[in-house]
Amino acid sequence: MKQVLEFEKPMLKLREELEDLRRKHAAKPSEKLAAQVSDLEKKLDALRKDIHDNLNPWQRVQISRHINRPFMLDYVKLCCDEFIELHGDRHIGDDHAMPAGFATWGGKKIALIGHQKGRDTKENLLRNFGSAHPEGYRKALRVMRLAEKFGLPIVTLIDTPGAFPGIGAEERNIAEAIAFNLREMMTLRAPIVAVVIGEGGSGGALGIGIADKVLMMENAYYSVISPEGCAAILWKHREHAPEAASALKLSAQDLSQLGIIDGIVPEPPGGAHHDHATAAEALKNAVLEAITTLENQPISTLLEQRYQKFRVLGKYTEN
Repeated sequence: MKQVLEFEKPMLKLREELEDLRRKHAAKPSEKLAAQVSDLEKKLDALRKDIHDNLNPWQRVQISRHINRPFMLDYVKLCCDEFIELHGDRHIGDDHAMPAGFATWGGKKIALIGHQKGRDTKENLLRNFGSAHPEGYRKALRVMRLAEKFGLPIVTLIDTPGAFPGIGAEERNIAEAIAFNLREMMTLRAPIVAVVIGEGGSGGALGIGIADKVLMMENAYYSVISPEGCAAILWKHREHAPEAASALKLSAQDLSQLGIIDGIVPEPPGGAHHDHATAAEALKNAVLEAITTLENQPISTLLEQRYQKFRVLGKYTEN
């Protein structure tokens, strides 16, 4: 499935020209065609770097939602030697928007939880567009408690526009499920690493986001509200979403400067949707480095640092 973002269209045109030249060169090799191919490759690399280095917050939001971007289970395939998924919250049922289980991540045994989106209508209906129900958050906490019991670090991969706002979710108390996770994750006696790999929307993201180390992929976003939602409230129209994205300070770069997150995981030029393997390698290494750092500290120290980390978030100024 192809999705070309507006600011990527100049690259698409160059890529098509390059593929055409490569076909001609393959059919009838010549030094002239080889030189043209080489020049066009350099132009494409330069253009990709120029676009990548000058992305604004709204463009990063668009990349974070790209249909070809790696999702949670894509990273499972690329980063894990094995993954055993557990199902059900032991109260109501299972939630396919929140896969959870145990994995071996670069040789390290972990509990792994995350949001999963779909790439087509059938899969999106199964995964509920990455918006978890209360059962998903309760299942996540069940797996976290098992990790605590067996002395395993916990890794969460966040990628959701927000928790599901439907009537059924409200009837089964989605707000309570998220709030309960916030409290319980704060006191879990296990190292926790959370990574925003795509969208980090509101409480739906925070419900598995309390961690000792909070990381973000370079083109992910993490915000109390979506740019469209913010624009609808402040400007009364979604067309102001680009302005809202800038005002919300939702990019990894802004949040790193504000001290909200602990690190940025680099993506390949143009974004993770262009190169899953390179993005996965960077994520794998960042998570392993974070786990190693945390495991070298006593649990009592981690708990105190985790509390203080979230206690000091937020600033205000008086005029």
